[in-house]
Amino acid sequence: MRGIVAGSVYVPRFRLESEELEAAWGTNHASGVGEKAVPAADEDALTMAIAAARRVLDDAALERAALETVAVATTNPPLEEGDLVPQLVRALELPSDVASATLTQHAAGGAEALSRALDADGPALVVASDCPEGEPADADHALGAGAAAFVIDDDPAVPIRDVAWHSDHAPGVRFRERGDRGVESLDITTYERTALREAVTETASALAVDLEDVGAAAVHQPDGGLPYRITGDIPVSGEAVAAGTVADRIGDAGAATVPIGLLAALAEAEDDATLGVFVGGGTAAALACEGSLPVSGLEDLEGGESVEYATYLRERGYVVDGEVAGGGANVSLPNWRRSLEQRYRLVAGECPDCGGISFPPEGACQECHSRVEFEPLEASRTGTTRAVTVIGQGGAPPEFAELQQRDGAYAVAIVELEAGDGTVTLPAQLTDVDPESVAVGDEVRATIRKIYAQEGVPRYGVKFEPVE
Repeated sequence: MRGIVAGSVYVPRFRLESEELEAAWGTNHASGVGEKAVPAADEDALTMAIAAARRVLDDAALERAALETVAVATTNPPLEEGDLVPQLVRALELPSDVASATLTQHAAGGAEALSRALDADGPALVVASDCPEGEPADADHALGAGAAAFVIDDDPAVPIRDVAWHSDHAPGVRFRERGDRGVESLDITTYERTALREAVTETASALAVDLEDVGAAAVHQPDGGLPYRITGDIPVSGEAVAAGTVADRIGDAGAATVPIGLLAALAEAEDDATLGVFVGGGTAAALACEGSLPVSGLEDLEGGESVEYATYLRERGYVVDGEVAGGGANVSLPNWRRSLEQRYRLVAGECPDCGGISFPPEGACQECHSRVEFEPLEASRTGTTRAVTVIGQGGAPPEFAELQQRDGAYAVAIVELEAGDGTVTLPAQLTDVDPESVAVGDEVRATIRKIYAQEGVPRYGVKFEPVE
């Protein structure tokens, strides 16, 4: 029997309260959503996937080299065409020969990713990460962000007892036209609700489980109220649906909402069965779980820093054109690729002659100045700021100007990290912090974020966030 060995959640720190939306537009199209999670200007589906995956891999008693499958689900990948699994693999030092799947076509992609992992042999990593966008005056109101990660293997803490599927054409329920960034629907409430209710009923009823025994259910939740309406034809209680509903706190996180809700439910589960019911357009899937497990990152669901609506619009890029004067730095693609181990994993080098530590590990040893073949070693991901400066509004180099348009002034620090028997220092941007609040001597932790885009392709690497 295969199932869930470990699970984790990541939700961005910013929150937009629905009261802010209503004040701005005179209405609120986010039924049952009290507040929603907002990705920072340097966050996207990839960076959130890396954050959630790092947590679950740290929790699982598993060598990363043993992973045989990686499956990622999102409706909003960084590029409309372009695989993101290789970046996840490189950032987390996963084996390069893993079987991979990237599922981007519908909000039920998390179920498809889990199904791939259940059908695979050996340990598998599944990540659902999303930050959908929509028309600010309407569809966007409920849209949030977040990520969930699972390790799937034999002898699990939570066996997945059964999986059921249902497919029926339901045009216009949820779609995004080619070339557009915004999620839409035909906004025909009765039609949509009926289509979703039928999909949930058909799929859940096909499971080899007595639905009256279900203690918790994470159900398709584009807002905070719909899960209760679309489960009306199955014998699952409102209390069970509430246990797996997270859209009220983080909004509709696309392909990640039900996976996050499923993990939240499993963290509180007892002996009853737990359901996950995913719907994406005309595709629906349901899975039946048994048992419970601790889940890292659930505290993200309740935390958060409230932002004003104008700040939200900037962070999401709705009111920023990104156009800047000047060419900016041009790091060639070969040079960028050659430095990925340092940019993703802080790989330094130890000198075989004197034992000195160099970062980056190239050229002559920074201690004895000998030309050597360095022994690679990873620096600590937690360090200390040794110098700090703030790049004020309008002062960013051209390649960082879009980030500054969206996020405002930002801090840059010299960070000291332990590495082997020595230390290394490196310059880096700080993120998830008021730049004016950072001081020399603060403890910071590495995280992967978007650095900038060159020739239309996003580039990612380490930034540092404060250790709370």
